[in-house]
Amino acid sequence: MGKIIFLDVDGTLVDYDGHTPESAVRAVRKARENGHRVYICSGRSRAEVYPELWEIGLDGMIGGNGSYVEDHGHVVMHQLITPEQCRRAVGWLHSRGLEFYLESNNGLFASEQFAEKSLPALIEYGRRKGKGNPETMKVTDFFPDMIFGGELYRNDLNKISYLLGSYQDFLDTREQFPDLENGTWGGTGSTALFGDLGVKGITKANAIDHLLAYLGADARDTIAFGDAAVDIPMLEYCAVGVAMGNGSEDIKKIADLVTGDVEEDGLFQAFEKLELI
Repeated sequence: MGKIIFLDVDGTLVDYDGHTPESAVRAVRKARENGHRVYICSGRSRAEVYPELWEIGLDGMIGGNGSYVEDHGHVVMHQLITPEQCRRAVGWLHSRGLEFYLESNNGLFASEQFAEKSLPALIEYGRRKGKGNPETMKVTDFFPDMIFGGELYRNDLNKISYLLGSYQDFLDTREQFPDLENGTWGGTGSTALFGDLGVKGITKANAIDHLLAYLGADARDTIAFGDAAVDIPMLEYCAVGVAMGNGSEDIKKIADLVTGDVEEDGLFQAFEKLELI
């Protein structure tokens, strides 16, 4: 077995307009031809891994920021938010007037007013990530297959993301749900745009550990690529951690290597430098 490579998706393998650079596709395919394994390791649930990503050529995926692990179609691990936790979270978010969406392998399920109320935050997120003309976009441009009007009390949840009115909303939600993993995205501290709730103790690093045990592989043969704070645990866990040039300063500080931007062939450059291709 060669190296085992873990790629974050958004901002690493895929640019912020949802396009995968042709050089990144070539890098992944050539690395696999050379005997290396390539997995995506993303906050996305399986429902958000569209066919064009699988067509690049992947050995499997880690999804939901670590709640789901798959190798060649085999489910290695899947830990879910319990139905009772879901019911409590949905009730709490409704009581606070916080719109949200539920993330499962069966789809993304939006709360009643998510499309209307989340758009300003999503436009700001797009602006921060360098999307072209984000002010012209709709919620469905950000989440093409989002389901509106679906069942909100579910037993198949990996994660819940919710719109922040203020950073206090995150602090209060974290206090309310010590039995769940609490995080934010779209910014750091008071600049965060969304909060999220996941299975307690789940991280991308924890999921990689499960996959390596299943493969009978060693962490000494692992390489991780990412661009955001949520990727830091996997960069620290793996033998080599690579930050994208478009990544946040906190991930660049802990990385073993900083490569170019996702849109400037950064992934291909790093694969070459690490002699994967």
